[in-house]
Amino acid sequence: MSIYPKAIIYDLDGVITDTAEFHFLAWQKIAQQLGIPIDREFNEQLKGIGRMDSLELILQQDPALAQLSDQEKEIMANRKNEQYLELVETIDSSNILPGIEELLAANKEQGLKIALGSASKNAHYVLDRLGLTHYFDYIVDASQVSKGKPDPETFTVAADALGIEYPACIGIEDSAAGVAAINAAHMFSVGVGDAAQLSDADYLVEATSQLDFKEIVERYRRKMALKEPD
Repeated sequence: MSIYPKAIIYDLDGVITDTAEFHFLAWQKIAQQLGIPIDREFNEQLKGIGRMDSLELILQQDPALAQLSDQEKEIMANRKNEQYLELVETIDSSNILPGIEELLAANKEQGLKIALGSASKNAHYVLDRLGLTHYFDYIVDASQVSKGKPDPETFTVAADALGIEYPACIGIEDSAAGVAAINAAHMFSVGVGDAAQLSDADYLVEATSQLDFKEIVERYRRKMALKEPD
């Protein structure tokens, strides 16, 4: 196998843009309606996981809500999404995280495929608002997978659609669940954020501004070289 990567799969929230605050405010409003107080510390548990899994974590805070029907849960999740979308309508290209468009441009210039692997069903819409859709060869959102992160399905679906073997892919994530998903897919994981949360990443930076295409590829090649038979 070549020790040069063929694709980079990007997470959306926390890597390309940061709408985590919008998710938090929308979930907080739903939780308040249920009489459940949630704060930003609790919200850390919701990062990187899907809408229904997030709702389940909130509902677990009150045992009296355990008997809610699937239909009732779906209504709540949809209500949260409507509130989130109202907030997302305010974003534009100024909300692209530092260094990301330069990284995408370098990625495209060097001929590597570019995919998105997001836990959000709104991934297409957010990319459109940011003006970045044209960079992507394939987009995976929550509607295309049956198992959310940390299951590897989000990343393997992207690689399969591109026709690229998993070890030739690099994944970039800002959550522990996302890094775990990349590693479970046997891809090279790049973490963005706190070392205490992302210690399992193959390569870690503190912020998106530190993501450099050449350095990412070099780190990937070093790891792959170690796996090459003598």
